Amino acid sequence: MFFRNKKEMVAATDALPGRTDQTMPIPDAHEVNGHALSGPWPEGLETAVFGLGCFWGAERLFWRLPGVWTTAVGYAGGFTPNPTYEEVCSGKTGHTEAVMVAFDPKVITYDELLATFWEGHDPTQGMRQGNDVGTQYRSAIYTTSDDQRTVADASRDAFAAALGHAGYDEITTEIAPLARFWYAEPYHQQYLAKNPNGYCGLGGTGVSCPIGTGVHAPTDADVDAH
Repeated sequence: MFFRNKKEMVAATDALPGRTDQTMPIPDAHEVNGHALSGPWPEGLETAVFGLGCFWGAERLFWRLPGVWTTAVGYAGGFTPNPTYEEVCSGKTGHTEAVMVAFDPKVITYDELLATFWEGHDPTQGMRQGNDVGTQYRSAIYTTSDDQRTVADASRDAFAAALGHAGYDEITTEIAPLARFWYAEPYHQQYLAKNPNGYCGLGGTGVSCPIGTGVHAPTDADVDAH
């Protein structure tokens, strides 16, 4: 009964009320690179938001990438404004644990971020990631533009084919426009940099994600390359 309830998405009408008159305090600087965790960003940067299980290990996957300006962990995809960690873990907010990534698209593409996302976890497990069970651990991509949505959809289809060949079930990843990213408590930010021996339950499938989703029209250079 406990696990079944934890894996059922709460209805908006039943979600916790949260708090609309306050927001979570945000640390001044990233623990690893010293950059700000919140905007305004330097000109030309873009943001992306991903959910792939426990956000401690998920954030570390992204802050290590060249071209990533900063990362932060928080909550997205639910109903409760400014939730706490305990509220999210209750399954009564609808949020999943998420990572916000601010990146320079001239150095790292959204496609490449998606490859890290897909390869960093198992996107076929529904409302869980390994032994972590609950709606807060579901796989999700929250897009910040129409272009991101197009690329995300195409990358899902490409990776689904690769997973299918490897014998995995269908992808259950939620892909939706980002409504709001709520920052998590300060102690969660860059947790594994501050606690190197801390828990990380992430594990990928071992299947490589094709880089480049093929959503653009083919050029002569593309044809010549083959």
